[in-house]
Amino acid sequence: MSMQATSLTLLRWVLGVVVIWQSVQFIISTNSAHAISRMGLPHVTIPILGGAEIFAAVLFLLPKFSRLGGYLLLFVFAFAIVLHVLHREFGVGPLVVYAAAAFACASSKA
Repeated sequence: MSMQATSLTLLRWVLGVVVIWQSVQFIISTNSAHAISRMGLPHVTIPILGGAEIFAAVLFLLPKFSRLGGYLLLFVFAFAIVLHVLHREFGVGPLVVYAAAAFACASSKA
């Protein structure tokens, strides 16, 4: 395995595990419920968004489906960025980094 392939595999695993962990935290956190309420969105938004992230991250971690999972994560992150910006929450830096990492892994041929 080349150094590039090893690096991308490591990046894929780190991103996938972090996204799953943070998605679970998002689903169970009372802070998420307050944030969603402030945005004027229904509470059902929390498990839908968190579940979509977890589903995409699990696919991303499975070698056979990693490209599909990566592009799904990219879509989820782009949606989250737009949602935050539309609600005047501009602290989207981590989402941008996650999206870049998902794109790098999904578009790689390594």
